[in-house]
Amino acid sequence: MEGLTCYHCGDYCNSNTITLDEKVFCCNGCKTVYEIFSDNGLTCYYDFQSAPGATPKIQQHKYDFLTEASIIDELTDFNDGDVQITTLYIPHIHCSSCIWILENLNKLNRSINSSQVNFGKKTVTVTYNSDSCSLKELVLLLSSIGYEPYISLDDFKNNKKQTDRSLIYKLGIAGFAFGNVMFLSFPEYFEVGEYWLEQYKVVFRWLMFAFSLPVVFYAAQDYFISAYKGLRSKLLNIDVPIALGIAVLFLRSTIEIIFDLGSGFFDSLTGLVFFLLVGKFFQQKTYSFLSFERDYKSYFPIAVTKLENGKESNIQVYDIKKGDRLLIRNEELIPVDGILLKGAAAIDYSFVTGESKKVKKVSGDKLFAGGKQTSGIIEMEAVKPVEQSYLTQLWSNEVFQQEKEHRFTTLTNTISKHFTIAVLSIALIATVIWLVVNPSKAMNVFTAVLIIACPCAIALAAPFTLGNILRIFGKHKFYLKNASVIEQLADINLIIFDKTGTITSGKHTQAVYDGMPLTNQEEDLLKSTVRNSNHPLSRNLYDLLKEHNILPLGHFEEHPGQGIQGSFKSDLIKIGSANFVGKTESSPVLETSVHISTNNVYKGKYTFYNNYRKGLTQLFNLLKKDNDLVILSGDNDGESDNLKKLLPAKTKLIFNQKPDDKLEYIKHHQSEGANVLMVGDGLNDAGALAQSNVGIAISENVNVFSPACDAILDASKFTSLYQYIQTSKKAIQIIKWSFMLSLVYNLIGLFFAVTGQLSPVIAAILMPLSSISIVVFTTIATNLLGKKLN
Repeated sequence: MEGLTCYHCGDYCNSNTITLDEKVFCCNGCKTVYEIFSDNGLTCYYDFQSAPGATPKIQQHKYDFLTEASIIDELTDFNDGDVQITTLYIPHIHCSSCIWILENLNKLNRSINSSQVNFGKKTVTVTYNSDSCSLKELVLLLSSIGYEPYISLDDFKNNKKQTDRSLIYKLGIAGFAFGNVMFLSFPEYFEVGEYWLEQYKVVFRWLMFAFSLPVVFYAAQDYFISAYKGLRSKLLNIDVPIALGIAVLFLRSTIEIIFDLGSGFFDSLTGLVFFLLVGKFFQQKTYSFLSFERDYKSYFPIAVTKLENGKESNIQVYDIKKGDRLLIRNEELIPVDGILLKGAAAIDYSFVTGESKKVKKVSGDKLFAGGKQTSGIIEMEAVKPVEQSYLTQLWSNEVFQQEKEHRFTTLTNTISKHFTIAVLSIALIATVIWLVVNPSKAMNVFTAVLIIACPCAIALAAPFTLGNILRIFGKHKFYLKNASVIEQLADINLIIFDKTGTITSGKHTQAVYDGMPLTNQEEDLLKSTVRNSNHPLSRNLYDLLKEHNILPLGHFEEHPGQGIQGSFKSDLIKIGSANFVGKTESSPVLETSVHISTNNVYKGKYTFYNNYRKGLTQLFNLLKKDNDLVILSGDNDGESDNLKKLLPAKTKLIFNQKPDDKLEYIKHHQSEGANVLMVGDGLNDAGALAQSNVGIAISENVNVFSPACDAILDASKFTSLYQYIQTSKKAIQIIKWSFMLSLVYNLIGLFFAVTGQLSPVIAAILMPLSSISIVVFTTIATNLLGKKLN
C-alpha cells in the first residue's frame, strides 16, 4: 500500500479506495490510466515525478463536433489525405512526466507518428494518420489519460488569443491591500498615545490581517505553486526562497497579533508581494517590447518566382497575395497553400510530417505550405498569403535539429540552482546568529536575505542578450534558426567553405560553349531543363541562354553532386559532370564546366569563368586570425592557382569532393575536437550543413529553404561574416558581464540584509530593479554591437 494518497494524481483518497498492484487509487479513472500505462510499458511515467497525473474526465459526446470536416480543417495545421497535424492547448502540462507521456503518445496509439510538447505555451503538436485515427479519437485519448485539451473554435477562427489579466488583478489587489495596511499602521509608526493603544489597536491589527489574506492566498499564489511543483520534482527553483519568505512573514505576523506580541509585519508582507508583482509586470512589458519572435517579413528569407504576363520575377514570400501564380522549381519549398495548375508534382512533406514520403499531385489538387517539390517545375496559384508562425515553425522543427549543446542555457539553470541553495544556507545561518544577538531582527533578516538574493536577474541575462542579437542579425540580413546558434557560432575554430555559389558569385558570370552546335529543339530542351533546377550553375546557365520556347518536361531528375536530366517526348538531355553525361576525360580538367549530352550522344560543354565575391581576400585574412580555413569543393582543381593567389597561405584547398565526402570530412575533424562552421549553397551541401556545429547557407536571388542549415546569409552580406562571428563572441561576453553584475549586486544586498540594515520591503523594491537593470544593460550593450555592424 502506498498510503492514503492516489498513486496517479496525488489527491487524498476517501473511504472508497481502489487497490491495484499494491497501489491505491482515488477513483476508477486514475486506476484506468495506470492500467493503460502499465499495459503499454509506460509506467516509468511515475519515475519522473511522484503522482504527476490528473484525474481523467471523459465525456464521449462532448467532442462529437470534431467529426465535421469543416471544423477539422480549422483545427489542423496540415491535412493532406493520410496525414493530419494539429496543435492542441493542454492546460494540465506542468512537469517532466507530462512532457514525457505526451511525447510518447505513439506508444498508446500506433496511428500517431509523433508528438512534440511546447512546455512554455502548454501545447502539444501531434502528427497522426487520419485514416486510422480521427481528431476526435486523438482528443478522447488525451482526455482518457488526464490531459484534456482546451478547444475554443471562436478563438481559433478569429485568431484571437485570450488575454491573461490575472497578473493585473493580483497587482491591483496587492496594491490596494498594501495601501490600506500602511494607512492602518500609521498610529503605531508614530507611536500614538493611550487612546489608540486601548481602543483600536486590536481592531486595526486584525484589519491588517484581513487585508493580508487575499494578498497571500491569491496575489502571491503563483510563487507558492511554482515552489511546490519545483520541490515535488526535487528541484530548487528561484521561487522557493520567495515563497518561503512570504510564508514566514505571514505566520510570524499572525502569531504576533494572536498572542498580542506586536503588530507583525503585514506592511512588509503586502509591500513585498506588491513590489514583486510590479517587477513581474514590468518584466512582461519589457519582453513584449523586445519581442524576439521572428517575424517572417524580416527573418524568413525565402523568395519565390512569380509569373505575371508570361514574365518571371523574384518576390519575397510576404509579398505573395491570394491569386498570385507561382513557379516552384525542383527542391523548392512551397511557401503558401495553393492549387496546382501545371506540371507533375511529387511533394515531399517530410518537413511537415517528419516522414520522407512523396505525394503525387495532379492539376487542380491542393498543395500545402511546407511541402518540397521533388520532380521538376510546377506552377501553382496561391489561395492565401504566407503564415508567419507556420513557416517559422518548419525551420525550427526538432525533426531537423541535431542535439547541439545549449551551454549558456544550462549555465543559467545551474547557477540559479546553486544560487538558491547558497541563499537558503545564508538565510538560515544569519537568522540563527540574529536569534542569539537580537531576536527582534531575526525574522526581518531572514526575509530580506531570501528576497534580495533572488537570482531572477541571472535568469534574464542570456535570453535577453541572445534574443536581441537574433533581432539585430535579422535586420542585417543574417537569419538564424534560433538564439542557440549564436552560442555555437561563438565557439567555432574551423571554417569550411564550398566554392561554387558560395565564394563565387552567380552575377555577371560568363560562359563559353565548346562542342557540336545544338539544334533549336535541343536548345529549347536545355533551357527548359536548367529552368527546373536551383543549382548555382543551372541558374547561371539559364540566365545566359537566349530566349527559347519553354517545354513541359515529361520527366526531370536531379542527382546531387553530379547533374540533372530531363525529357520531352522521346528526347532525353543530360547536363552535369563529364562522367554523368558519359564523357571520358583524357586529360586533367582545369576549369569549371557543364557538359551536355542529348539522347546519350555527347554534344559539348559550357566553360564558366569564376567571378569571386568582392572582398573575399580581406574576409579570409580576417578569419584566419582565429580559425583554420578550408575550401571544400565538388569542382575540379582548375581554380587552384587562382585561389592560392586570392586566399591566405595556410588555407587548405580540397577539390573533387562529393556531398558524402564533405560530410565525412567534417565528422573527422569534429572527432578531433574541432567546432566546425560550414558555409555552403544549401543544395549539394545539405548533409555537411547539418553535420557541422553551425551550417550557414548563402542565398542569392532565389532562396531554397533548407532545414539542414542553422542560418541563411544574404549573399550581399557575405563579407560581413567575420563581423557576425565577432559579434556572437561579444554577446557571450555580455552574458558573462551580466552574471558578474548580478553577482556584485547580490553580494552588496546580502551584506546589508545579513547585517540587519535592509527591511524586506526595501529588498522587494530592489529585487525587480536589479532585474530591470540587467535587461537595460544587455539591451544597450547589444544595441551598441548592432551599431558597429552598420
